[in-house]
Amino acid sequence: MSFLGLPMKPGWLEIAIILIAGCAGPVWAWEGKVTRITDGDSFWVRPADGGQPVKLRIDGIDAPEVCQAGGQAARKALAARLMGRTVLVHTRWQDDYGRALASVSMDGEDVGAWMVSQGHAWAYGQGSGAYPALQAQAQSAARGLFADRNALRPRIFRKQNGPCYR
Repeated sequence: MSFLGLPMKPGWLEIAIILIAGCAGPVWAWEGKVTRITDGDSFWVRPADGGQPVKLRIDGIDAPEVCQAGGQAARKALAARLMGRTVLVHTRWQDDYGRALASVSMDGEDVGAWMVSQGHAWAYGQGSGAYPALQAQAQSAARGLFADRNALRPRIFRKQNGPCYR
């Protein structure tokens, strides 16, 4: 039995259902090793307790598509930061592409916050929390993709050009 691709022991299904039904925050916390980087906000993590790698998307950020300006730099930055390292994952739900949406930290540092603060991703939407403020700081410092005043948000790029992989 599994939940979001994670192995579950008997009794965990009931706990997962209770957490999903009654909690807006993280519903499943686990550790694992990063095995593959897809782009600046998506990667694969093999759970520490075994099982197949789980495809994750960092909740709250939107990195450029790999075929978009800044996309390769974002992917390389995330790979340099996480590849082969152990991360703590707080899974919230699954997106339309089958990825688990999650907040991810490494050594106590929020990976999404790091990506935004370094100028490798936008804060997703107008949400609250630290990401919009970190984005404003990265923009004013012209860090990463924000060095280009005409940098295009990935959702606009996808709308105009479609996905990088068809």
